[in-house]
Amino acid sequence: MANNDVQHLIDMLFDMIDNAKNAPLSGEKCMINRDEALDLIDEIRAQLPVELKRAQELIRAKEEYVESAKREVERMMQKAELDAKSKVSETEVLSAAREKSHEIIKKAEDRSRELYRVANEYTEDALRRTEEAIQMALDEVKQSRANFRATSAEQMRKKRAELAQTEEN
Repeated sequence: MANNDVQHLIDMLFDMIDNAKNAPLSGEKCMINRDEALDLIDEIRAQLPVELKRAQELIRAKEEYVESAKREVERMMQKAELDAKSKVSETEVLSAAREKSHEIIKKAEDRSRELYRVANEYTEDALRRTEEAIQMALDEVKQSRANFRATSAEQMRKKRAELAQTEEN
């Protein structure tokens, strides 16, 4: 499925409500196919785990990158230590290797923090947008249901009044 499946489903629900026929005697109320609207909401609910999975995959990739960088640093430190032991000026070499390894570790940690920040921002934004879209859709469905009930109750009241009037005649 496409990256914007949830957004597409919400757009479809919006279009369904936007293009719905006006309810009789009402400019603001409309009639929609309840089953179709509920099916779209079910689809949205089904797609949410997909969006969350994508965000989790980003976080997992970031963690794997950090672990890989740490292993690489560890390997480089071990190699630098072995090389330094075999050289005559051991302290200079060790000092340079430690400095280099600290630089590498610092770069890896900086990169890790940046990836973590970006992944968190993306995840937070995706979840916020999804939550807003679902809330809007839910609010629209609730409003449509309330409008439907009010219209239905009004029509029932009119029918009862008509029946009562015909019984009086």
